[in-house]
Amino acid sequence: MHRPPTPTRPGTSARTPRPGLAARLGGWSTRHRKTAVFGWLLFVVLAAALGGMAGLTEPTDSEQSVRDSARATTILEDAGIDEPPAESVMVSSTGKGGWRATADEVTRAVKDTGRVENVREPLPSRDGKAGLIGFEMRGDPDSTDEKPIDEVIDAVGKVREAHSGDGIEIHQYGDASAQKWLNKILGEDFAKAEWTAVPLALGILLVAFGALVAALLPVALAITAFIAANGILALVSSRLHIDETTNSVMLLMGLAVGVDYCLFYLRRERDERAAGRDAETALRIAAATSGRAVLVSGVTVMVAMAGMFLSGLLLFKGFAVATILVVFIAMLGSVTILPALLSWLGDRVDKGKVPFLGGRKRDRAAGRRKPAGRISAALLRPVLAAPGLFAVLAAAAMLVLAAPALGMKTEQLALDKQMPKGAELRVNAEKITETFPGGPAPARIVLKADDVRSPETRAALADFKKTVGEDTDHFGRGVETAVHAGENVAVIDVPLAGNGTDDTSLAALETLRHTVVPDTLGPAAADGQVYVTGELAGSKDFNDQLKDGIVPVFVFITVVTFLLMLVCFRSVPIALASIVLNLLSVGAAYGVMTAVFQHGWGASLFGTEAVGAIESWMPLFVLVVLFGLSMDYHVFVVSRIREAKDRGMSTREAIRDGIRATASAVTGAALIMVAVFSVFATLSMQDMKQMGVGLAVAVLLDATVVRMVLLPAVMMLLGERNWYLPRWLRWLPRMEHGEAAVPVAASHAPEGATPLDAWGAGPYGQPPQLGDRPPEHVR
Repeated sequence: MHRPPTPTRPGTSARTPRPGLAARLGGWSTRHRKTAVFGWLLFVVLAAALGGMAGLTEPTDSEQSVRDSARATTILEDAGIDEPPAESVMVSSTGKGGWRATADEVTRAVKDTGRVENVREPLPSRDGKAGLIGFEMRGDPDSTDEKPIDEVIDAVGKVREAHSGDGIEIHQYGDASAQKWLNKILGEDFAKAEWTAVPLALGILLVAFGALVAALLPVALAITAFIAANGILALVSSRLHIDETTNSVMLLMGLAVGVDYCLFYLRRERDERAAGRDAETALRIAAATSGRAVLVSGVTVMVAMAGMFLSGLLLFKGFAVATILVVFIAMLGSVTILPALLSWLGDRVDKGKVPFLGGRKRDRAAGRRKPAGRISAALLRPVLAAPGLFAVLAAAAMLVLAAPALGMKTEQLALDKQMPKGAELRVNAEKITETFPGGPAPARIVLKADDVRSPETRAALADFKKTVGEDTDHFGRGVETAVHAGENVAVIDVPLAGNGTDDTSLAALETLRHTVVPDTLGPAAADGQVYVTGELAGSKDFNDQLKDGIVPVFVFITVVTFLLMLVCFRSVPIALASIVLNLLSVGAAYGVMTAVFQHGWGASLFGTEAVGAIESWMPLFVLVVLFGLSMDYHVFVVSRIREAKDRGMSTREAIRDGIRATASAVTGAALIMVAVFSVFATLSMQDMKQMGVGLAVAVLLDATVVRMVLLPAVMMLLGERNWYLPRWLRWLPRMEHGEAAVPVAASHAPEGATPLDAWGAGPYGQPPQLGDRPPEHVR
């Protein structure tokens, strides 16, 4: 028997769509504010406390290496051979032999400290005007005690001071002195990043919101997300060892996404309040729209970061774990703790008003506000009028910026290159390398033999030393051999010709690996266990692994991003445009980094210099991070456009409305990201500078050229084809991009207003637009 339909009340539909996950999370948080707030604080405190007790477990040398370099280091670790930090002191004079007496003084001085061993006789330079004294530090190589190297540096410094007017120069460089500098700089740089980036972000938010409380919310969430993630990362490091530089990367990502997610959510809530919504309705709309965009963006970022697991490098696996943790926690906080706080604060979120800032004046008595996005509307007008022209111009500009990347050279920057120009240790390293090529960073051959004391092995070692000594085109002087009889291991240090990273040094390394070592030491090795490591060899192995690993990472990121965008927007063109626009941003970042740091073009503008190469892990890292972060803007903007389209607007009006409605939030988010990344560009380490400049430029271009010009121009050219979905894909779930129209609360409706006026005077409180439709009860 057919049952008649159940009557519905006026103003309601027969079927109310089930709220999305973000709306349900936001609703739960506003109903259980105390539970949400105190639960979040308890989670942060517990994570920080447990992580602090566990401590960060760092990787071993073999775990940080790959290929032959890792195999060589593994042999040494398995044999329990601890390699003491090596130091070199070069004494030079204006005439031949004039350095010898001073060199003897240096030798006595370092011996008298009692902190060194295996002090070698000075090795003369080819022109006889300098001598190189080599020695090793006593004690545990893994000790963090800097007193021994301090005493050695002081002893050498006293000799230098005594001969300051004699035309004698003394330069010291080595593993221990460099590590001392690195420890000091890492601590200072991390503190600088933390104490500079946070106030910068807070200052920009103050300008954006004009109220102290509203500005503090995103910063507080980002900081607590970082603290919690840092604690959990320490716990995870017991299973997956994490490099200490990962903390800086996690701080950067935590501030960027944490502040962005809060800003998008808070901006939408304030927009709805400015449009005359009551507090509860505004929060519900913010949760259903911006909250949903935060979830989609967060998942996309995390999936993109997961691509780093395919690189085959422990460093990137650590980056992946750290960034996924901090993004997940920031995303979770944005859709739970933030609505709870906003519900509790209400209009008090505008406390601490800053005069002349926050410029949007509300007039809730009239249910309206001043039209937003007037500047963006003026910029957008010519783009929408001539989309083809602006698409070509913007794409051409991005390609020009990307062009230098075609000649990008990558390498694992040696510590002396990581140092700022003019740093004493860097000058010392350059002087020593210039006079004794390969001296501070020789190639190291590790031989595992069945019996290292056998006549065959001794003959092989002698043959190797003779062959290397005769080949002056590829190798320098001062070959050192250490035989560990009990472990049947021999370690040979061979200086390479060139400056340690140039083509001459690479040619020497290739000769050593593929000719000299196999021909002379190969027959004496047990099961072929003879490998070449060292700074240059490690850099080359790392680069080769990256070249092999970047392809699967790139394929994974592009495919998964495409699928996520396809499911989110049910549009093949939108998904394809997401990939292409992101690649343009990545290409421009690569080009700028290559121009500045490899060629030195405009390096002074960024307060840096050319070092001839890009840090080897940087291209893959920038690719993954930008693919993730650019989704923040893309999902936020396109969701707003799709939301307007779903309300019945034409594609042109939807583009105009979506760009205008999101312009201020995207601008604020971009300014914060650029500011945070720019802080890293001011740090001492060259790799941090490259990361900061590359990401800052890319985000700036992405938020301006890409989102304000290319995206609307491309969508205008596509027209209704923006929403094309093949029939065979129409089974994909339909995701709502907005909240059903909500009447303005009666208390905010002007006296004598019509039902249409009460509905809200157009989307987001703006004048009614073409295609806007009132709710069913109004029609």
